[in-house]
Amino acid sequence: MCPSLAIVIPAGPGDRAWEALLPQLTQARAREVVLVLAQGEDDVVDQLPANVSLVRSAAGRARQLNAGAARTNADWLWFLHADSRIVASTVDALHRFIDADATAIGYFDLRFLRDGPRLMFLNTLGAQVRSRLLGLPFGDQGLLMPRRVYDAINGFDEHIGAGEDHAAIWAARALDIPLRALRAPVYTSARKYAQRGWWATTREHLRATAEQARRFSRQERLS
Repeated sequence: MCPSLAIVIPAGPGDRAWEALLPQLTQARAREVVLVLAQGEDDVVDQLPANVSLVRSAAGRARQLNAGAARTNADWLWFLHADSRIVASTVDALHRFIDADATAIGYFDLRFLRDGPRLMFLNTLGAQVRSRLLGLPFGDQGLLMPRRVYDAINGFDEHIGAGEDHAAIWAARALDIPLRALRAPVYTSARKYAQRGWWATTREHLRATAEQARRFSRQERLS
């Protein structure tokens, strides 16, 4: 029997980017898509596709990711950001990894949509160095894992203010769970870089990543 797949998509307050993502996910052949909206979100959700479940959760990406995972008993979980976009090669790599049934976390190559500054190619390169050379893929790279791995790392830490994806990767590393580059793209919006400024946004991401790495690696050594 083929392993089942659920796609979990958390969306922050006022974020409707998932509306463009959902039609793309039909090609992923998932048993279920779980859309997790923050409680108190008053936006009216129009009729959703038959395989899309709507969950309301306390706001916070870690809480919403865990709420979505709890909603389904699928064998595999694919965590996507609401502004992610996929192509055919993404789906091909996805199913090759699922068919291999490895006890590992798969991640995709981060690519940016053309809605940001010209210098975004440097961020693309930086994400590749961070994930493939340093072994630190992040949530915008579409983390894909069997449920047994999700359970082993105890899901996403709801007690940290930010960096739940980063913390999950450190938890996996502490358990010697491998990370696999799936060598196919997941696209994401660069609009925040356009709105906030390329250098200011890039600098903030670098600072936060360095601080989180120090904190999470210290916790790993003490555990």
